[in-house]
Amino acid sequence: MVRKLCKTFVLLCISSSLYAQQDFKDSTKIQELDEVVVSDTRFPIRRENSGKTVIRIGPEELAESGGRSLPEIINTKSGIEISGSRGRPGEILGTFIRGGRGKQVIVVIDGIRVSDPSSFSQEYDLRLLPTSSIESVEIIKGASSVLYGANAATAVINITTKNASDRKLAGTFQSSSGSNQTTDEQRYRPNSFANSARIDGTIDKWEYSLGFSHRFVDGMSSIQTETNEEDPFSTVHTDIKIGYQFSPAIKTNFYGSQTLLRSAYDESFGLADAPYTFNSKQERLGLTSVFSYGRGSTTLNIAYASYDSENFSNFPGSFRGQNVIGDLFNKSTMGKFLLITGVNYNLERTEFEDYRQFVFVDPYASLVFLEGDGFQVNVGGRLNNHSEYGSKFVYSINPSYALLNEKGYLKFLGSFATAYVTPSLTQLFGQFGANPELKPESNRTMEAGTEYAITGKLRTSVLYFNRKERDFVFFDNASFQYDNAANTISAKGMEVEIKWQAANSVTVEANYTFTERTGDSAIRIPKHKVNSSIGYQLSNSWRAALSYGYTGARRDTDFGTFEEVALDAFGLLGFYTSYDVIPDKFSVFLNGDNLLNKSFTEVIGFNTRGRNIQMGFTLNL
Repeated sequence: MVRKLCKTFVLLCISSSLYAQQDFKDSTKIQELDEVVVSDTRFPIRRENSGKTVIRIGPEELAESGGRSLPEIINTKSGIEISGSRGRPGEILGTFIRGGRGKQVIVVIDGIRVSDPSSFSQEYDLRLLPTSSIESVEIIKGASSVLYGANAATAVINITTKNASDRKLAGTFQSSSGSNQTTDEQRYRPNSFANSARIDGTIDKWEYSLGFSHRFVDGMSSIQTETNEEDPFSTVHTDIKIGYQFSPAIKTNFYGSQTLLRSAYDESFGLADAPYTFNSKQERLGLTSVFSYGRGSTTLNIAYASYDSENFSNFPGSFRGQNVIGDLFNKSTMGKFLLITGVNYNLERTEFEDYRQFVFVDPYASLVFLEGDGFQVNVGGRLNNHSEYGSKFVYSINPSYALLNEKGYLKFLGSFATAYVTPSLTQLFGQFGANPELKPESNRTMEAGTEYAITGKLRTSVLYFNRKERDFVFFDNASFQYDNAANTISAKGMEVEIKWQAANSVTVEANYTFTERTGDSAIRIPKHKVNSSIGYQLSNSWRAALSYGYTGARRDTDFGTFEEVALDAFGLLGFYTSYDVIPDKFSVFLNGDNLLNKSFTEVIGFNTRGRNIQMGFTLNL
């Protein structure tokens, strides 16, 4: 059955390729796009033609986030809470998007999903990727399993790494240092260091890039104790890309990367200083090959990744996993229709007493209709064929309507989408509480909202979401085993965003999120959250920005008593400024976090950062 479905979809890819070579009008008009989004359709389309409120973090915003990690940057966006991002660098992060859990979010790097099959929930550790290697990030919220597969239930974080310069030789060098201290420890010692170097270029038909980054942070203890022994954290990241343009129609990129992570940590049960260490090594190899023709393209993505981690503590352990992911898809433009057909292959493997693995093969298709007078609709489906669970079909429908005028647009959008979340190999076959009888979780998401934009001046949006989760996998403390919840879990809320060019030199951005989760314990999920910033261009070379983030009351589990405890709301004030000493060549920056030195709790018993200062420079050659 699976082979027949795959053959059918491959034939559909080929037939749509041949059909699309005819002389159709290109409804995307790529050359005329102002702001372009890709993640929700995989086609570059105007924002007003997208049926989603896609969050895009571009090169400029990344450049103005000097000294901050990727989780810190993402945590400022609507609908997102990354617990641990305000604490000591090196703490385990918890990603909560639209009231969901980290296992319901997937990370995609250069078109390929990344996940750690040896972890309890198969999550990708965002600490592994340095911002110096990132070109842009798009975040699409809601169920996106049609295009991105299993576990894409609440969001997809789509990361694009930097491309090679069109010059023969170019280089970028960044360095920063600063303090890393709690509210009570305000000595401003240099305890945080980050350095990166990248060389790249294009020679005839060849492209190349080589990157290196290192980060070391000390000065804080993981746990709040009387001794507060410092727990250092460090990462070393290297990556290489080589691309070759075989012809105007065919291009292939090969890439490889390695990240080494080392983090000291303390005993969370009993909240005591301890000489524990967690070491991890991630290695990735892959290729992307694109064949372009008339009105479309066929893409093959293949990647292999290995994860090797070791925990040195009172409960030592080693964790090893590998995955192989392949994605073959065709994109074609046929008049007012944009069509994607493809097949996705995923093998996940982990070592326990012996190796255990599962495989799924997913044929999928997505069709976008751009009417031209403002109406758009995106529909799609995917048939997941899993080696443990058999077949499961997911689908989505996403209509929108935009009232266009010469100044901007007013867009109305809605969507209904389903998704699935497969249990991890650890939950199925691991050495602690495994349950081979677990069922996959099913999710459905409804959205409705509006977005209004005045080109170059204003963009604002309001969105309501409603999610349902069934067969939620949890750890049952009574049976000491993973199990599926009998009840349905619900999450609903609202997201409001605004970006306003208040004057030629003043930019205001803000977002507000309301989230309510029922059916189980909604720990570490704030009901209310606000992020805001105001930026001022003092001159052509000098820019400054002031930011404020408010995180509302929420609940957490006290592992000393195993009872839930209410956590107070808190607000943090930040500052950033940069100056171009030599335009486009050499710039310096300074940022400050928690300027009022506010004391707050993010995770019970763990330290959080007080007032801290970071400074650095970027050199382009």
